[in-house]
Amino acid sequence: MSMLVHLLAGFAGLSLVAHLASHALALGRLRSRPSVAARKSPWPQVSLVRPLCGVEEFSAQTLEASFRLTYPNHEIFFCVAQAHDPVAPLVRAAMARHPHVRARLLVGGETFSGNPKLDNMAKGYRAAQGELVVFIDSNLLVPPDYLQHVVAAFTDDAAVVSAPPYGDAPATLAAEVECALLNAYAARVQYCVDALGHGFAQGKTLAFRKADLDAGAFAAMALEPAEDAAATKWARAQGRKVRLVTPIAPQPLGHRSFDAVWSRHLRWARLRRATFPLLFAPEILSSALTPLAAVGVMEWLAGGPVLPWVAAYAFVWYGADVAATRLAGWPLSWRTLVALPCRDALLAAIWFAAWAGRGFVWRGHALQAAAMRPDAQA
Repeated sequence: MSMLVHLLAGFAGLSLVAHLASHALALGRLRSRPSVAARKSPWPQVSLVRPLCGVEEFSAQTLEASFRLTYPNHEIFFCVAQAHDPVAPLVRAAMARHPHVRARLLVGGETFSGNPKLDNMAKGYRAAQGELVVFIDSNLLVPPDYLQHVVAAFTDDAAVVSAPPYGDAPATLAAEVECALLNAYAARVQYCVDALGHGFAQGKTLAFRKADLDAGAFAAMALEPAEDAAATKWARAQGRKVRLVTPIAPQPLGHRSFDAVWSRHLRWARLRRATFPLLFAPEILSSALTPLAAVGVMEWLAGGPVLPWVAAYAFVWYGADVAATRLAGWPLSWRTLVALPCRDALLAAIWFAAWAGRGFVWRGHALQAAAMRPDAQA
């Protein structure tokens, strides 16, 4: 019995130390932003590709942000698969308001990857004339100097430059829970791993040298069900790095439902399970629920007061989340205190659901988080 108590205490203690350390590493990484004002060499031409599908709550704002970029030498390609897509008139209206910006709307699709998003991106890649090609999701609200930061992150050893978003403008409790998932959990983990020298790509921003895309990087993105996981594997196979951009850009959430949050994060979980199964398996240990359960069982076995110890542990754990959220400048309100434990309950449920199947729905497409596709062609 005493051995089990000691094992539970050790697990809870190590989990808390790892949690606090990950916040410290992530915050340190977020604060280490390279200067873009002092650049002496010419800025390379950049082709910005934004795949679009349908109209979302903040589509007008995210589209408009594309035309306010201050990068000195870039072109923009908006990509839709269908001519009747309701976002197409918004794009045309935005281009008419900003005739001085080099922007084109590309319509049509090809099916070569089994990934509708990548299929939509393909025509933008093929039309790109820039030395660098930057793929940015439709729901990212890019700041005016975003491309400068992306280009500055292209060190000599960088094969891919990426960036996680942070959740912003939550209007419902479900959106607050998604903020807690995106910010103090997903972004924290990604920047912590990057600080340790093992950065991985995230599909909100994927930037490549055009020469690398032509030499096989774009084809490689078709070899996995998730293009960002495929890009990470491709970069590592080249013996090169995935570099992350700081600061990160917001993804405004607005009015989210719990069903929408569940669907989105189950999709991502099943994709992680398919592409990195050995890394996905221990994710159940990354939320507060497992160490909190360990503390409760430990105190119960030892005959101690269960509730005070569980409450104290939760106070320190979630206190670190709240402090990091404030220091990073992410949205913080009284609802955050409710959203954080809801996030951990959702993470556990999603983890189990991810093992129960492979199917998911993305923008009306029923897809499978299948294994690697060695036959895919670009």
